[in-house]
Amino acid sequence: MAFDSGAVDDVPVKDVWEALTGNSKALLIDVRTRSEWAFVGMPDLSGLGSKPILVEWQTFPDNRLNPAFVEQVAEQLAAVGADHSSELFFICRSGGRSLMAARAIAAQGYTHCHNVADGFEGPLDPHRQRGTVAGWKAEGLPWLQG
Repeated sequence: MAFDSGAVDDVPVKDVWEALTGNSKALLIDVRTRSEWAFVGMPDLSGLGSKPILVEWQTFPDNRLNPAFVEQVAEQLAAVGADHSSELFFICRSGGRSLMAARAIAAQGYTHCHNVADGFEGPLDPHRQRGTVAGWKAEGLPWLQG
Protein backbone atom coordinates (compact mmCIF):
# COMPACT_ATOMS: atom_id res chain seq x y z
CA MET A 1 0.00 0.00 0.00
CA ALA A 2 1.41 3.39 -0.98
CA PHE A 3 0.75 6.57 0.99
CA ASP A 4 1.17 10.16 -0.09
CA SER A 5 4.08 12.13 1.28
CA GLY A 6 3.68 15.69 2.48
CA ALA A 7 0.81 16.53 4.81
CA VAL A 8 0.04 14.15 7.67
CA ASP A 9 -2.91 11.93 6.82
CA ASP A 10 -5.16 9.70 8.91
CA VAL A 11 -4.68 6.03 8.04
CA PRO A 12 -7.16 3.35 9.12
CA VAL A 13 -5.62 0.95 11.61
CA LYS A 14 -6.01 -2.11 9.33
CA ASP A 15 -4.11 -0.24 6.59
CA VAL A 16 -1.38 0.59 9.12
CA TRP A 17 -1.07 -3.12 9.97
CA GLU A 18 -0.88 -3.94 6.26
CA ALA A 19 1.86 -1.34 5.77
CA LEU A 20 3.85 -2.60 8.77
CA THR A 21 3.47 -6.18 7.53
CA GLY A 22 4.43 -5.38 3.94
CA ASN A 23 7.29 -2.96 4.57
CA SER A 24 9.96 -3.99 7.05
CA LYS A 25 11.24 -0.40 7.12
CA ALA A 26 7.85 1.07 8.17
CA LEU A 27 7.80 2.09 11.82
CA LEU A 28 5.12 2.55 14.46
CA ILE A 29 5.76 5.35 16.96
CA ASP A 30 3.62 5.15 20.11
CA VAL A 31 3.38 8.61 21.70
CA ARG A 32 1.20 7.73 24.70
CA THR A 33 2.44 7.98 28.28
CA ARG A 34 4.45 5.39 30.19
CA SER A 35 1.41 4.65 32.32
CA GLU A 36 -0.69 3.94 29.22
CA TRP A 37 1.96 1.55 27.88
CA ALA A 38 2.11 -0.23 31.24
CA PHE A 39 -1.56 -0.34 32.20
CA VAL A 40 -3.52 -0.16 28.93
CA GLY A 41 -1.14 -2.18 26.76
CA MET A 42 0.78 -1.58 23.58
CA PRO A 43 0.89 -2.84 20.00
CA ASP A 44 2.77 -6.13 19.70
CA LEU A 45 4.92 -6.17 16.58
CA SER A 46 7.04 -9.16 17.63
CA GLY A 47 5.40 -11.31 14.95
CA LEU A 48 6.84 -8.88 12.41
CA GLY A 49 10.29 -8.97 14.00
CA SER A 50 9.83 -5.41 15.17
CA LYS A 51 8.68 -3.32 18.11
CA PRO A 52 7.12 0.13 18.37
CA ILE A 53 9.22 3.17 19.11
CA LEU A 54 8.05 4.58 22.43
CA VAL A 55 8.34 8.34 23.06
CA GLU A 56 5.89 10.28 25.22
CA TRP A 57 4.29 13.30 23.55
CA GLN A 58 3.08 14.43 26.97
CA THR A 59 4.69 13.42 30.22
CA PHE A 60 2.91 11.57 33.01
CA PRO A 61 1.51 12.52 35.51
CA ASP A 62 1.50 16.26 34.74
CA ASN A 63 0.44 15.96 31.06
CA ARG A 64 2.96 18.60 29.97
CA LEU A 65 4.31 18.50 26.45
CA ASN A 66 7.60 16.63 26.30
CA PRO A 67 10.08 19.39 25.34
CA ALA A 68 12.56 16.79 24.03
CA PHE A 69 10.02 14.88 21.91
CA VAL A 70 11.45 15.76 18.49
CA GLU A 71 15.03 15.03 19.57
CA GLN A 72 14.05 11.74 21.23
CA VAL A 73 12.17 10.54 18.17
CA ALA A 74 15.03 11.54 15.86
CA GLU A 75 17.52 9.67 18.06
CA GLN A 76 15.41 6.51 18.11
CA LEU A 77 14.80 6.68 14.36
CA ALA A 78 18.53 7.03 13.71
CA ALA A 79 19.23 4.11 16.07
CA VAL A 80 17.09 1.77 13.94
CA GLY A 81 18.45 3.07 10.64
CA ALA A 82 15.43 5.14 9.62
CA ASP A 83 15.84 8.28 7.56
CA HIS A 84 13.72 11.26 6.51
CA SER A 85 11.95 9.19 3.84
CA SER A 86 10.97 6.30 6.13
CA GLU A 87 7.27 5.44 6.47
CA LEU A 88 6.30 6.56 10.00
CA PHE A 89 2.97 5.80 11.68
CA PHE A 90 2.11 7.66 14.91
CA ILE A 91 -0.34 6.18 17.41
CA CYS A 92 -1.88 7.38 20.68
CA ARG A 93 -5.09 6.50 22.52
CA SER A 94 -7.58 7.83 19.98
CA GLY A 95 -5.68 9.81 17.33
CA GLY A 96 -5.39 13.34 18.73
CA ARG A 97 -1.93 13.44 20.32
CA SER A 98 -0.47 11.29 17.58
CA LEU A 99 -1.65 13.74 14.92
CA MET A 100 0.14 16.60 16.68
CA ALA A 101 3.24 14.42 17.13
CA ALA A 102 3.26 13.39 13.47
CA ARG A 103 2.99 17.04 12.42
CA ALA A 104 5.92 17.96 14.69
CA ILE A 105 8.10 15.28 13.09
CA ALA A 106 6.92 16.14 9.57
CA ALA A 107 7.99 19.74 10.26
CA GLN A 108 11.53 18.39 10.74
CA GLY A 109 11.60 17.16 7.14
CA TYR A 110 10.33 13.59 7.55
CA THR A 111 8.24 13.18 4.44
CA HIS A 112 6.06 10.13 5.18
CA CYS A 113 4.37 10.79 8.52
CA HIS A 114 0.93 9.30 9.12
CA ASN A 115 -1.56 9.37 11.98
CA VAL A 116 -3.16 6.09 13.04
CA ALA A 117 -6.88 6.88 12.83
CA ASP A 118 -8.70 5.94 16.04
CA GLY A 119 -5.40 5.10 17.76
CA PHE A 120 -4.90 2.21 20.16
CA GLU A 121 -8.26 2.35 21.95
CA GLY A 122 -10.56 4.39 19.70
CA PRO A 123 -13.47 6.57 20.78
CA LEU A 124 -15.78 6.02 23.71
CA ASP A 125 -18.57 3.50 23.17
CA PRO A 126 -22.16 4.07 24.43
CA HIS A 127 -21.03 2.81 27.87
CA ARG A 128 -18.19 5.37 27.91
CA GLN A 129 -15.51 2.71 27.53
CA ARG A 130 -12.70 2.55 24.98
CA GLY A 131 -11.29 -0.37 23.01
CA THR A 132 -14.57 -1.74 21.69
CA VAL A 133 -15.65 0.54 18.82
CA ALA A 134 -12.53 1.25 16.77
CA GLY A 135 -8.76 1.38 17.03
CA TRP A 136 -5.94 -1.16 17.34
CA LYS A 137 -7.55 -3.23 20.11
CA ALA A 138 -11.06 -3.24 18.64
CA GLU A 139 -9.70 -4.38 15.27
CA GLY A 140 -8.17 -7.41 16.96
CA LEU A 141 -4.59 -6.54 16.09
CA PRO A 142 -1.83 -8.00 18.28
CA TRP A 143 -1.14 -6.22 21.54
CA LEU A 144 0.32 -7.02 24.89
CA GLN A 145 -0.07 -5.82 28.42
CA GLY A 146 2.92 -3.77 29.58
